[in-house]
Amino acid sequence: MGSLGEQGSANAISSPTGSYRLICTLLNIVLTYSRISMRGAIVQQFGGPETIKIVSDLPKPVIKTEKQVLVRVAASGVNPVDTYIREGHYAALPTLPYTPGRDGAGIVEQVGEDVSHVKVGDRVYFLANHTGSAAEYCLTDKVFPLPFDVTFQEGACLGIPYMTAHRALFLLGHLKKGQRVLVHGASGGVGLAAVQMAANFGAVVVGTAGTEEGIELVKKNGAGDVFNHRVHRYSSKMKKSYPDGFDLILEMAAHLNLAIDLDLLARNGKVAVIGSRGEVTVNPRALMTKETSAYGVTLANSTEEDFAAALSFIWNFLRSSHFRPAVHRLYPLNEIAAAHSDVMAGSGTKGKLIVCIADL
Repeated sequence: MGSLGEQGSANAISSPTGSYRLICTLLNIVLTYSRISMRGAIVQQFGGPETIKIVSDLPKPVIKTEKQVLVRVAASGVNPVDTYIREGHYAALPTLPYTPGRDGAGIVEQVGEDVSHVKVGDRVYFLANHTGSAAEYCLTDKVFPLPFDVTFQEGACLGIPYMTAHRALFLLGHLKKGQRVLVHGASGGVGLAAVQMAANFGAVVVGTAGTEEGIELVKKNGAGDVFNHRVHRYSSKMKKSYPDGFDLILEMAAHLNLAIDLDLLARNGKVAVIGSRGEVTVNPRALMTKETSAYGVTLANSTEEDFAAALSFIWNFLRSSHFRPAVHRLYPLNEIAAAHSDVMAGSGTKGKLIVCIADL
């Protein structure tokens, strides 16, 4: 005679209700793991936003190494770098066709054998480094736990913006408490991340933005002072308000502002060049006079130790502060081309642009 547990299991399976539940469970497993295609965005040739197409027959990614994770995507973030890649104006270009999107958030679907920091069912945010995030599933090995009080849309803001800001401020900029930080383009994704983290760290934060709404948003997110960079001679007003200059300046548009930045630096100050859309000519004497410097910031240069440091910092930042990523606008997947156009226009940006993939 079998045990009571064995009898109970047998009865459950043999009963109509038990059989129905078993069939539903098995059917769900079959549908989940046998599905070989998915809906997503695809770029078949480099060019403008119109080159992005939505298809329903993309191959569903398959885990190929022990460190990879398959994520069911809820939200995909749109960054300026996504548009540089789509246009073909980037150092490391993907093989065509490809799915766009580097940032995302969702739920872990499957994990490789050596993955232990996340498990199936976990809420995560990620950097897409094998397949793009603008699809129902994404394959990556850069996956990070997402706190329960951070939404998927907010989570899709974290990857590139917050890790880039952390790299610029702390890993390369060596920011110290009490130092003066100027963030140009502070109402954008990287800018707001930098303002939040620097303010929470204990720096004196000043920002620039191009609209009254953007100015208010930057103030709300930790800046003590914000200047409108569309106002004539705004840099003169900054010099008058901060005569000793800035210890660190984060620059998103060096082709427009680098010469201004060098003039605004304090002695031994530094400019972090995070973005530029063209060449610029500067007078080297601007560096010599106050022994200042400028350095570039590229997240792709991060080591595993750099990622670990950023992950720890961002996790503690989210747990210890009231700040959260700012979502400027949500787009359905079939409007991802509009999101690409809007992120490049940049006018009136107030946070991150997010493409909604699924309601998880």
